[in-house]
Amino acid sequence: MPPIRNSHQPRSSKFVPYLGFIVFSAIFVFKLDVLISQTISTARRTQETIISNPNITTRPKPEDENGTFYKQFIIAWGEPQASILERGELLTLSLSKISGSGFQSRKELLFGKIDMQIKLVPGNSAGTITTYYLSSHGDQHDEVDFEFLGNSSGNPYTVHTNVFAQGKGDREQQFFLWFDPTQDFHTYSILWNPKSIVWYVDNVPIREYKNAERLGVPFPKNQPMRIFSSLWNADAWATQHGRVKTNWTLAPFVASYRNYSVDACFWSRFTRSSSCSDSDFTTKNVLKMELDRRSRARMKKVQKDHMVYDYCTDKWRFPKGPGPECKIN
Repeated sequence: MPPIRNSHQPRSSKFVPYLGFIVFSAIFVFKLDVLISQTISTARRTQETIISNPNITTRPKPEDENGTFYKQFIIAWGEPQASILERGELLTLSLSKISGSGFQSRKELLFGKIDMQIKLVPGNSAGTITTYYLSSHGDQHDEVDFEFLGNSSGNPYTVHTNVFAQGKGDREQQFFLWFDPTQDFHTYSILWNPKSIVWYVDNVPIREYKNAERLGVPFPKNQPMRIFSSLWNADAWATQHGRVKTNWTLAPFVASYRNYSVDACFWSRFTRSSSCSDSDFTTKNVLKMELDRRSRARMKKVQKDHMVYDYCTDKWRFPKGPGPECKIN
């Protein structure tokens, strides 16, 4: 039965449209945060001057040449803002009002597992972004992201994950961590093989992205990728869509890296071939690894307790429904 119309509505009813507007505005602001986060990879790739010449690096002292960061990486941009210390076993990136900084791996890989211990910018990190990711080059690039969005003191970092295949991203999941990532080093890992991509924090899986090519979804498997990391300023939109700006009186902002390790198939651009043979894909554990039942249960628990955004459940951005890969991920 329809409600009875009353030409003499109570005074409070006049405020109903305003209340509706306030609710709509709150929802819009939340969704705007998500849309802004989608620009992270595009803006970062514009901001960073990616240099692929492996001969460009600060010349180490002879006794330091075997250090991990001298052997495996180069400072790719913002060189005065980056330092390799402790005989090549510790690397720091810093951000000032003049410039941020970044590094990249000397070698490309086509599948593997990478581990890096990172201590993020402490204190008021609003406006800053620390990235750690795999990426190929070009408009049709593949990419696997860990991106840490800074926040004002006392508020958590947002851990932003995404995957691109043939230039298409929009597959974000975001998390708040269960610890303070600025107080000590923690291990962040990416497993990438033909079956799936898995993101780990301190060996706990937080996300799995399975190969869904059988459903018509491209999967990154043909383009070799380098490891990249950077620290840069994005206060136009990074924290509360730009309302909280970088406090430059606290600069320099510093992120630290150590204990890098890798188990991977390295790619040679000279021979156009991988260091792994066909037989390795049936015998090499990292190339056939998948989450078992117990690991997947741990991941689901983390997602239940700490996930703050999942593109697969976002009906506002994807009114026609999520991508078909969401059925198996």
